[in-house]
Amino acid sequence: MKLTRTFWLSAALAVLVGPIFAQEIPTEGPIPTSALINVESKKPVELDPHALNLQVDGKDSPVTSLTKAISGPVEIAILIDDGLRRSFAQQIGELGAFINALPPNASVLIGYMENGSVRSSGHFSADHQEIVGQLRITTSVPGSSASPYFCLSDFTKHWPSQQPAARFVLMITNGVDPYNGGPTVMNQSSPYVNTAISDAQRAGVAVYSIYFQDAGYRGSEGSLSGQSYLQQLGDATGGTLFNTTTIPPVSILPYLNQFGRAIYSSYELGFRANAGKRDALTRIKVKTSQSGVKIHAPQWVRPGQSAQPGASSGS
Repeated sequence: MKLTRTFWLSAALAVLVGPIFAQEIPTEGPIPTSALINVESKKPVELDPHALNLQVDGKDSPVTSLTKAISGPVEIAILIDDGLRRSFAQQIGELGAFINALPPNASVLIGYMENGSVRSSGHFSADHQEIVGQLRITTSVPGSSASPYFCLSDFTKHWPSQQPAARFVLMITNGVDPYNGGPTVMNQSSPYVNTAISDAQRAGVAVYSIYFQDAGYRGSEGSLSGQSYLQQLGDATGGTLFNTTTIPPVSILPYLNQFGRAIYSSYELGFRANAGKRDALTRIKVKTSQSGVKIHAPQWVRPGQSAQPGASSGS
């Protein structure tokens, strides 16, 4: 049989267009999903999966898996506000020691928040000495980050790795959003903070932060506003703001130690969630009846998001 030119054109078009349409059609029904959760307790404990209560979109849902995050690949992005006070130079040694002490399965990226984006090498590395070599003194130009939330949004939307891994961000910043009016006690809500939260949740990132004053904003009003935003960010993504103070910390080592313990006490919680529109988020709530244990979990997740190799990506 002689095949016509029209046939070959149609066949080629089907090969090119078919995958495109396949990507646009959302998966129906519950799909494998995971959330990065953290266990808070006075002493190290193993989380009891039978004591967990998970709700997805307000309905009880079974837990399909529970895996310690540190047992697999971990990606840690340390994002430093380039407008921090010059005194931050005294903390670089502690930050370097923390990075060198991380386990070999932890890949790290150092980024400096400048002009609404993150300046970095563009990749995570498990060569911790290489990463430590990228630490530098901040420029200490007031407001040089533009907004730490612009930077976080841009970074999480373009997370520089496609490998399955538990994702953590540690932000070192004063947390002030200069694009949302004056940093007053009455101004504790920002659309830019809310956008950064949603972007981090879509990327499956737990955001932790250390409050450190920058070279510009001073006084209690700026401190309260920035800390309030950072607390909102941590609560919504399953992370934590480690310190609330109006005085720059003499040492960030205690907070780095807390961050390290948070990584080791984090779990990937597996379940199934209904796929909705592309990039739509699903509300979850995680509690435990285990004595002396409190769970920190993201408030919303993207169905299909998973840090487990071979699981559906939902995209």
